[in-house]
Formats: sequence, structure tokens, C-alpha cells
Amino acid sequence: MRSDECSVGRVFILRLEEGEILHEAVESFALANNVKAATVTATGGADTGSKLTAGPKIPLSSSVVPLLYELDAPHELTGTGTIFQNADGTPVMHMHCSCGREGKSVTGCARAGVKVWLVMEIVMIELSGSRSKRIKDKRSGFELLETDAEQ
Repeated sequence: MRSDECSVGRVFILRLEEGEILHEAVESFALANNVKAATVTATGGADTGSKLTAGPKIPLSSSVVPLLYELDAPHELTGTGTIFQNADGTPVMHMHCSCGREGKSVTGCARAGVKVWLVMEIVMIELSGSRSKRIKDKRSGFELLETDAEQ
């Protein structure tokens, strides 16, 4: 296990508008407001055509191939995630969402492209003093969270 100690910084409330792409809007806001690390929650609607990464394709190979799921109608959404800078200093959000409609749900990563339906409310809590970053992992190809201190 690795860890990083930080403290709570600023708190932001965002209202995303219909048609905005969740991770793009949140990352753009973080960049404009110099947010280097944060925890993020989302509540609202995901529109038809939104995409989630809902696991790796099976059978697993030497590289991870994402399994994409596309919403066929507007869904209710709740999500939680983090923002950390990558090696280039760009804030990157990693959020997993659960999207439901008519008693059925799908859960997955929002980076594939979740489009806001009607409105989405975001609470972003800045994590001040964090040294953690997202570093590209050779095996998966993903930018994974790296911290300095081993436990």
C-alpha cells in the first residue's frame, strides 16, 4: 500500500448543462481553477448515447481492452471519483458512475463519454498538499494513481 497525506482545500459546486461531457467539463474547470487534486461527486442525468467503460473484454489478454456500454435512453446518474494531475500536469478525472432506468442499472467509468441530460450537479473538494500523480502504467496503458510513501 502507498499513501499520501493532504488536507481539504477549496470546495466548488458546479452545475453542468445539458449536452456537456462530464469528464471534459470537470477537467476544464479544474485546469482553469488550478485544482491539482480533488475528490468529486456527481448527481444528475446521463443522456442517450452516453458511454461507460463497463469492464475489460474477456478473455483477458496481455493488454486491457475496455468493454464499452452505451445508454439507449436518459438515465439517472450518481458517481464518485478523483482528480489528480498526470505527468504533464494536466488534471485527469477518474470517476465511476452508476446509471439507472426503470429498475435496471449499469456501472462503469465515465471517461468513455457521459453526456449530461438536463442537468448534473458536481461537488468538488480540493485536496491541498497532495503529491500524488497519475503515471502511465506499462501493462494496462492507463494513467494510474501513484503516491510517494509506502506503508
